[in-house]
Amino acid sequence: MFFSQLFIPIQKDITSDVESVSTKLMLKSGMIRQVASGLYEFLPLGVRVLRKVINLIRYEMESIGGQEVILPLLIPKHLLVETNRWNNYGKELFKLKDRKQSEFCLVPTAEELILDMLKNKYITYKHLPMMFYQFGLKFRDELRPRFGLLRSREFLMKDAYSFHDSESDLNKYYQIIVASYTKLFTNFKLNFKIVNASSGKIGGTFSNEFIAISNTGEEEIAWCNCGYSVTIDMVTCLQLKDNDEELLEREEVLIVNNNTIADIVKSFHIPIKKFIKVTIYITNNKPIIVLVRGDHEINETKLKKVLKTNNILLANIQTIKNLNLAIGFLGPVGLSNIKIIADLSVIEIKNAISGANKDNYYIKNINYIRDYNVDIIADIRKFTEHDLCPQCQQYKLHTSKGIEIGHTFKLGTHYSKLMNGTYINHNGINSFLLMGCYGIGITRIIMAVIEQYHDKDGIIWPDSIAPFQVIIIPINHNNTLVVNKTIKCIYDQLCKEKLDVLIDDRKDISISNRLKDSDLMGIPYRIIINAKYITQQLVELRVRRQHINNVQMVHINTITNNILNSLEKDKQVK
Repeated sequence: MFFSQLFIPIQKDITSDVESVSTKLMLKSGMIRQVASGLYEFLPLGVRVLRKVINLIRYEMESIGGQEVILPLLIPKHLLVETNRWNNYGKELFKLKDRKQSEFCLVPTAEELILDMLKNKYITYKHLPMMFYQFGLKFRDELRPRFGLLRSREFLMKDAYSFHDSESDLNKYYQIIVASYTKLFTNFKLNFKIVNASSGKIGGTFSNEFIAISNTGEEEIAWCNCGYSVTIDMVTCLQLKDNDEELLEREEVLIVNNNTIADIVKSFHIPIKKFIKVTIYITNNKPIIVLVRGDHEINETKLKKVLKTNNILLANIQTIKNLNLAIGFLGPVGLSNIKIIADLSVIEIKNAISGANKDNYYIKNINYIRDYNVDIIADIRKFTEHDLCPQCQQYKLHTSKGIEIGHTFKLGTHYSKLMNGTYINHNGINSFLLMGCYGIGITRIIMAVIEQYHDKDGIIWPDSIAPFQVIIIPINHNNTLVVNKTIKCIYDQLCKEKLDVLIDDRKDISISNRLKDSDLMGIPYRIIINAKYITQQLVELRVRRQHINNVQMVHINTITNNILNSLEKDKQVK
């Protein structure tokens, strides 16, 4: 393939508002083009990478029994109403009407569609397990699209769904998927971790995220050398014991002109961990009180899990006033007819301090049970740098940022019960199907690879997904006939081995710029054909992933074997 015949709009300068290295390099190398905020076009060079990533994933899905389908991008409203997601999904859902005023949404995930595909079909235990997968666009109306393809409003995803007749069969297949994903991401040469994660809006009983380590990522994970690893909002916080000091008599204190928590702490001359911090939320149209220690923050993911809902909102000022409470002086003492949830660490505080629920007044020496009670005690706080690993209870946890490239879920009967998705069991009785759900962010994989493999000159692609594996660059065209003959000879040899080869035939671009473009695009192997070495039948070979000065002079007859041997070594590393 000739460079001059391809649409590769290489850009030298990218605006400074591009937030990630991967997005900047994809724009510069002509892989993508931004259409609007959160919307990108994949251009021919980018499509070549996409196709290779998809083909590798397709091969892996087929190898574990997957059947490929293509599902609609539009979902009828009634399907999401059945699962309560039409309203519960939130403002990220793109909703629209057709000319008949029938309501649809652009697909965010496809659990309802895939289950609807199987409903009312004669499925027995003999057909199970089954797994279906697809490659398709997904849509989220992101409030603030950012980091290029990481947080976009339209993205390409591989989603898969399995169906089972028992928990044990679901668990067994789930491990097959985890092993398959591990193999895939290892072959993509990604540095990643598998962590326990929240099931969020997808639902289910258990999930894992596959996180590619990168400072650009929006995910934050915590992990320990003992093997414990979770997303930051899923860290189990150990109960913190306060000292066994003597309980003091409760006392109300007037303090004025203190505007911040730091001012209040200073006024009482005691550590901030002695304070009880009070927050009011609204859930199911009812207010609830949430208590955490003064030096801790509420973990809303944990709180939602405790409340068994995804819908919680901070109470506004008017709601707090309607409860006859003083804003800025909230406390747990004297509250009635309102549910109170406390973090584990709160009830351990001896002689605590909080607001007195009236302006400018605080109460000190508050103690659990003697002075206040709560309805629920649970781990609802955020992890801090001082917390020990909950698994080994010996070491402090490490934290890393990363990009979520895969997410797997055990859905159980969550969707099948809501949509009446059944099969005929061994006893001839209708039973609910058990489901698993498994996603891979195709575009995120590309982004993660670039984030982990690049240098000041551009992308460094792994051989398996590079848009072209070899680029041939002729220079010194003094003897055009001989040069062209050499190019054809090498090109034919490489193509015979099914390698993707690009010939940079641009004569109006300087050699220095052609070399820079080659590095920018990240093509793994570069062959320079210089007329002055052709009489010796030698060409220059440079491997992109090696040091920039690592250039070999290779005989024309052995150039193909050199590259094939290097490819083989690369496979062994994977």
